[in-house]
Amino acid sequence: MTYAIKECFLTLQGEGVQSGARAVFLRFAGCNLWSGREADRATAQCRFCDTDFVGTDGVNGGKFADAEALADLVERLWGEGPEQRLVVVTGGEPMLQLDAALIDALHRRRFRVAAESNGTLAATPGIDWLCISPKAGTQVVQRSGDELKLVWPQAGIDLAELEGWDFRHLLIQPMDGPEGSVAEAIAVAMDRPRWRLSLQTHKMVGLA
Repeated sequence: MTYAIKECFLTLQGEGVQSGARAVFLRFAGCNLWSGREADRATAQCRFCDTDFVGTDGVNGGKFADAEALADLVERLWGEGPEQRLVVVTGGEPMLQLDAALIDALHRRRFRVAAESNGTLAATPGIDWLCISPKAGTQVVQRSGDELKLVWPQAGIDLAELEGWDFRHLLIQPMDGPEGSVAEAIAVAMDRPRWRLSLQTHKMVGLA
């Protein structure tokens, strides 16, 4: 399988339960909810995405002919030392491309594989940490995992329904941009104790 990668870089995880952890971010190109082009945003299933996942022109981006070549890149970016190796596979929508061959190749290099998905496609088996971020109006089929991260506010999302899904952690994260979203997210966490506030700390400290 050929993998289309938008970008790949070493940073700190900025969101969710693993916030602050050193990680290689592996961003796949493409998504099944939006083309990534502004001209299509009004008709997209997800209209608030703030991530550029179009093409393969980002840092260390490109087309990779096989899993070994891509896993080699991730290992080079991590550098020396096998301890606490973490790769965060994201997008776009990573389940369009993430397969068993790549997960196995990363595991052989002693990486824990974390993935961030919109949940409309079943998660590839073998992922070590699965984060699902549901979007209103979509059919979420992956209703179990480690972390459910809900961007808020979203009209049409039923919090009680999400609380019935099988996740160890429920996180509420303010939508980037809209005024008042932080206050609304805080209100959810205060009113519903199962939810914890998640912030995009990488943006606060100037990381990618």
